[in-house]
Amino acid sequence: MTISYPLIPIGHIRTAFPEKFGIPRQSGLVDAEGIVEMLPGFDKAELFEGIEAFSHIWLSFVFHESLSQGWRPRVRPPRLGGNQKKGVFATRSPFRPNHLGLSVVRLRSVETGVQGVRLHIGGADLLDGTPIVDIKPYLPYADAIEAATGGFAAERPLPVLQVAFSPLARKQLMGISGGEQLKSLIEQVIALDPRPAYRQQSDSGRVYGMRLKNYNLRWQVTEQTATIVDIQQDQ
Repeated sequence: MTISYPLIPIGHIRTAFPEKFGIPRQSGLVDAEGIVEMLPGFDKAELFEGIEAFSHIWLSFVFHESLSQGWRPRVRPPRLGGNQKKGVFATRSPFRPNHLGLSVVRLRSVETGVQGVRLHIGGADLLDGTPIVDIKPYLPYADAIEAATGGFAAERPLPVLQVAFSPLARKQLMGISGGEQLKSLIEQVIALDPRPAYRQQSDSGRVYGMRLKNYNLRWQVTEQTATIVDIQQDQ
């Protein structure tokens, strides 16, 4: 007999990633800020008493944009170039039976006030608007196991692309409030090469488009350099 266990969102996260393309494939790879906004009933300061003493927290969430696509028993992890299949439970694929995800992020600050409780975090790797279903403190003595092995994803992904900006993109950044912070975020995201793994060796010169915060970027890769061609604010 199958038993169902209901889940309800306790909040949503706001991030710089309005679409899936370009999101870092794990938390902490990019110093991307985020805000967890708690929903009514879970936005009381007493629920978070003591959390500020922890440097990091676990966010349990739902891969809500993947729900309609169901789940797959075997998937193609990007770390293996997208050419090899592994069992879904040996990966962190969003195409899971219950579409649950887990992410550890840095807790920057806790904001309480008329807007309820908002957790300011760093190292976000979640789609903007992702439903959060639980929050727990990260415990270094229990959650960091020195002798653990990482299988096919043992090493931290390193930046693989040099990032350059066209004269037009540099001029556009100069006209943006917070342009230096945006530039840094763009460099970190693109340096990790968000392109599908199976295309990375065969599409030199192709122009890609992606959204970051409320900006549309166009960029292209030639050899090992990604050039940001254009940066336009959403209309």
